[in-house]
Amino acid sequence: MTGGHVVVVGGGLAGITAATALADAGARVTLLESRPRLGGAASSYPRGPLIVDNGQHVFLRCCESYQQLLARLGMTDSVTVQDRFDITVLAPDGPARLRRGASPLHLAGALARYRLLSLPDRARVARAALALQRADPARPELDTIRLGDFLAARGQSTRARRMLWDLFVVSALNIAGDEASVPLAAKVVRTGLLGGRAAADIGMARVPLGTLHDTAARALLTRLGVEVRLRARAAAVESLPGGGYAIRLSQADSGEPGQPGQADLGGGPASPAGPLLADGVVLAVPPGQAARLGSTAGLAAAASWDALGYSPIVNVHVVYEHPVMQLPFAAAVESPVQWVFDKTRQAGLSSGQYLAISLSAADEYIDMPTAALRELFGPALERLFPAASGTVIRDFFVTRERRATFRQAPGCAGLRPGAATPAPGLVLAGAWTDTGWPDTMEGAVQSGHNAASQLIRGLTGVDQVRPAAAPEPAGRGAL
Repeated sequence: MTGGHVVVVGGGLAGITAATALADAGARVTLLESRPRLGGAASSYPRGPLIVDNGQHVFLRCCESYQQLLARLGMTDSVTVQDRFDITVLAPDGPARLRRGASPLHLAGALARYRLLSLPDRARVARAALALQRADPARPELDTIRLGDFLAARGQSTRARRMLWDLFVVSALNIAGDEASVPLAAKVVRTGLLGGRAAADIGMARVPLGTLHDTAARALLTRLGVEVRLRARAAAVESLPGGGYAIRLSQADSGEPGQPGQADLGGGPASPAGPLLADGVVLAVPPGQAARLGSTAGLAAAASWDALGYSPIVNVHVVYEHPVMQLPFAAAVESPVQWVFDKTRQAGLSSGQYLAISLSAADEYIDMPTAALRELFGPALERLFPAASGTVIRDFFVTRERRATFRQAPGCAGLRPGAATPAPGLVLAGAWTDTGWPDTMEGAVQSGHNAASQLIRGLTGVDQVRPAAAPEPAGRGAL
């Protein structure tokens, strides 16, 4: 593919991955990103002395594609992974713990000791887990069933679904547990919870996400010769009579609505004066934007891409005068808090403690005023962490992602397109495309590889060879 020009529209993880793979294949690549930074939904911005992640993103040890990207970015030492899957679950009557053992039945002991479920409920969990493990995602009828109905039919009580299943499903699929897609829930269970013994070990960044997905990504892309154009919004992708495409640009916004304290991180505004000419295009943008751009390229099928819908995520950020939580992170049940993370060191806070509450499936919170959220979550944190009572809150702010993920509900499998489109040289990337994974960082990276492979195959007839999985370091928690 040496010498061909490809334009990648979108600088999230999917676009970064696709641009890297295409540059590796010898293409001349231009990457367009409408925001002032790369990283998409997994990025950071400054707020006073803090560097704030726009949302909390974790990965599992089984997420090999994302870890390969980190290695390529030279950021392996900037993340950490648990030595052993271990979650503290906070409840009104005291905490519980889910921690894997060292035996082949690594989660059996954790479940047996999980006091938030009755003994009969604990005994019935295995039946549902095995049913999900055996579920065939290719069966169309499976995509018509609500997860709540699937689990209830296999002996899972309402309490079991709220106290156990929702811990994993709501955060992984960003939808109320009972309303979730069965094939995607099965992917979470089969790959993470019931995969290899270490598959579900949780990984997190030690540094702001922007250091990984913006600073390091821009450095890699620059070394590869990719032209990165920030604040460059694609307004139309038009097919040319002789083949190829003209990408017309519009003036991008200088900031991101809803995010406090935005600052210019570089990359001047793109001029809409003349179109970019390309042999191939990767649309690595959310489904609504992809549908609009695909329509400008004459794709009748593009209108259906936005039918996936969206689910919001809200993050509540609380900075305390003194530390109130002793854990790196925790889940919560019977509380408006779902997951809470200690972001103090990662954000660069020198004193006090910075906690971030991650709220998935946040339909009821997305339009709630910040003052109302403070009235709700301030006392909720005090109930979980008694040390918070009477501790001064130095800062309280909220970040909202109205279209954080596609809506991972029954019927979504049939709506997710693959990387290929009917238009020669125009391909799709993004965690919403059909990767077999939920809308996650792993799915985004895999989609970038899929798009690059499809484009190279379509333009040259040669398959791209994907990199081999990086070996797991022995005896280390960090990847």
